[in-house]
Amino acid sequence: MFGRAPKKSDNTRYYEILGVPKSASQDDLKKAYRKAAIKNHPDKGGDPEKFKELAQAYEVLSDPEKREVYDQYGEDALKEGMGGGGGHDPFDIFSSFFGGGPFGGGGGSSRGRRQRRGEDVIHPLKVSLEDLYNGTSKKLSLSRNVICQKCKGKGSKSGASMKCSGCQGSGMRVTIRQIGPGMIQQMQQPCNECRGTGETINEKDRCPQCKGEKVVPEKKVLEVVVEKGMQNGQKITFPGEADEAPDTVTGDIVFVLQLKDHSKFKRKGDDLFFEHTLSLSEALCGFQYVLTHLDNRQLLIKSNPGEVVKPDQFKAINDEGMPMYQRPFMRGKLYIHFTVDFPESLTLDQCKALETVLPPRLATQMTDMELDECEETTLHDVNIEEEMRRKQAQAQEAYEEDDDVHGGAQRVQCAQQ
Repeated sequence: MFGRAPKKSDNTRYYEILGVPKSASQDDLKKAYRKAAIKNHPDKGGDPEKFKELAQAYEVLSDPEKREVYDQYGEDALKEGMGGGGGHDPFDIFSSFFGGGPFGGGGGSSRGRRQRRGEDVIHPLKVSLEDLYNGTSKKLSLSRNVICQKCKGKGSKSGASMKCSGCQGSGMRVTIRQIGPGMIQQMQQPCNECRGTGETINEKDRCPQCKGEKVVPEKKVLEVVVEKGMQNGQKITFPGEADEAPDTVTGDIVFVLQLKDHSKFKRKGDDLFFEHTLSLSEALCGFQYVLTHLDNRQLLIKSNPGEVVKPDQFKAINDEGMPMYQRPFMRGKLYIHFTVDFPESLTLDQCKALETVLPPRLATQMTDMELDECEETTLHDVNIEEEMRRKQAQAQEAYEEDDDVHGGAQRVQCAQQ
């Protein structure tokens, strides 16, 4: 009657905005906010100011500490003392409350909602052990989608678009099919009319450059720098270089290193392993040979005078392994695994000559008479791995036969009972 009505008391206004009493529980607040926020959401034609007030009220009343201050001293006390007078983005509050939004878009609006993030693009990148030892760079040409500059990502000449009639702007369609008597299956999938965008563009109004797609393909060359000491499976990331899309934070392009096998070297962490075969003469009397490293340096590998190298023995060279990642002047070890190639046979003269220089054979503690009473045996060569596989197959076959016999007997016995 006297013109514009004065504002309600500062410690009741938030409750009235949400339409709940001061005694409302947290569940009551959630239900009230959910219902009112959906109704007043700007994307659904609601009042932006009302939407903002709802978020402000819910943010304060859902926090027990802020609610207590508000109940006792009102809105001014919050603004002065706690900074709680609605400083958060209402779209952020809405998005966090609903876990991505109930309208199918997940948050990609020009009104200020948190934008959804585009997918990362993963590319495997094959590298050699030399690449990881020395470091290298590789230039790669890739194709990606970028926002159309002619229409600024609108897809239309006028900048206008219409809500898709097939999905009512949600971008998703629900289909129901019967999978059996009294059983139905409900599936949600992207709308095929708007391809999940939730909007359509008049054919005559489509951008001539992108044909309404909002993006155009672009070729780009990326230089991938592989640093010394990087590992198999390590990722090299180019932030924001994946496909662009309107109202979307562009994802990354990620290259994953895939190490190719090397014919001579094996890598374990920061160490390198190298296999080398010696003849029996080299193992007993000494050796030297030249090892070509991964950077083409020539390393002279030799034994000490009088040293004997045993079969399956390892020796190490410090600081000749892999460079350590981001510490390239520090290196692991280079391990050399020696195998000894024994001769197939020796002549009697060779045996006699060797017996004169090698340690004497162990003398037998048995008399000739005792030896005559022993049974002689014959040794023959075997491939032990093949032998074990064959025995395992025989054991499995015998087990299956035994199982069939016992199973059959049991079945007969059951039938007699």
